[in-house]
Amino acid sequence: MSDPKNPNIASRNTPQWALYQRELFWKDNTGELPPFSTEPGDLEDLAKRALTIGGWYYASSNAGQSYTHLANRQAFYRHRIIPRMLVDTNTRDTKTTIFGHKVSAPIGFAPIGINKIYNPLGELPVAKVAKELNLPYCLSTAGSNPIEDVGAANGEGPRFFQLYMPHDDELTISLLTRAHDSGFSACILTLDTWQLAWRHHDAAESNYAFYHGIGADLGFSDPVFQKRMKEKGIDPKKQPNEAGAMWIDNVWHGRAWSWEKMPWLMEQWRRISGGKPFCLKGIQSVADAKKAVELGVDGIVVSNHAGRQVDGAIASLDALEKIVDAVGDKTYIMFDSGVRGAADVFKALALGAKFVFVGRLWVWGLSIKGELGVRHVMKSLLADFDILMNVAGFQSVDQITKDSIESLPNSAAMIAEKSRL
Repeated sequence: MSDPKNPNIASRNTPQWALYQRELFWKDNTGELPPFSTEPGDLEDLAKRALTIGGWYYASSNAGQSYTHLANRQAFYRHRIIPRMLVDTNTRDTKTTIFGHKVSAPIGFAPIGINKIYNPLGELPVAKVAKELNLPYCLSTAGSNPIEDVGAANGEGPRFFQLYMPHDDELTISLLTRAHDSGFSACILTLDTWQLAWRHHDAAESNYAFYHGIGADLGFSDPVFQKRMKEKGIDPKKQPNEAGAMWIDNVWHGRAWSWEKMPWLMEQWRRISGGKPFCLKGIQSVADAKKAVELGVDGIVVSNHAGRQVDGAIASLDALEKIVDAVGDKTYIMFDSGVRGAADVFKALALGAKFVFVGRLWVWGLSIKGELGVRHVMKSLLADFDILMNVAGFQSVDQITKDSIESLPNSAAMIAEKSRL
């Protein structure tokens, strides 16, 4: 396998992540077992057994009939990596730069809310592992720990704040100020989730943690929101359900925003942060990507919220290709939705993303074994990516281009053709 005494290791600019595979193979000799399988199907099965019904449904549910989730996976299937041979990959380099931060790989922790339904410590162990691995961490406005505590857990790690914007300007400014003061160096506004989609299992099980007094500590710790609760006569200690509902109804409020509000928000963040990056997450159309560029954002995340918001929508990977063609040279393009392994990361990079965020993978790890589980899943993903670059013949991330893959016909067309024959 990977020789731990390989002299080239000392010459690499990034760790030999591939050695984690060797470490797992060797465990049986010391009477140990690997923490758990990181194969996506096995991960989901283990998480399902580890979580409460509510936690499992919330993490695994998709919009409607899960057609967009399916489309995300089919899009990855349609793109195939073209390996190169006799390439000296001994000193390959997985690192990249995002908004001035030098990080271990073009992989980050996507923002996911209510982590306390997966583990009692919520976001804290996730932020800690992100720092250890030098991977960017995104905190959701729907997070279940105070912003300040998550920033402290992340230490000197690169971290970004994902904003769900309330219809309360004073509260928005308070959240942004707290994020900046806690070391979050970019604001990423999510555009697609001011209203939760129809998710069958969550509705059938009355499964909404905030309405049941769980996961609203980020809001309860905000001075402006504390003032709002006092104005309404709500005591979060005595009325956790009502207080949780009041918080999340300010976040996922069901009231649409428009482009007209964006200049104000950008101005506020840049004033508070001294000009740090502002990005939009949830872009799927070329027209919206062009508007974002005209607006002057620092980056966009091409995302369909992992198929959790609009059922029957375009695959995020298909949207990525078109958006990169239209504005890829004008803004920093990131990607998420449907990523399950290093090959998926590679394909998104090949189609023009500069950075890729993963979500459900680390949520499964968190739910199975807390901090250890998150570390195991993300170190496994880094090892997978490191090994893929090695065996596929790529020396650095910037060598991964559109020429590195080929695309099969659309799966729907393939099925139609097969049925015709």
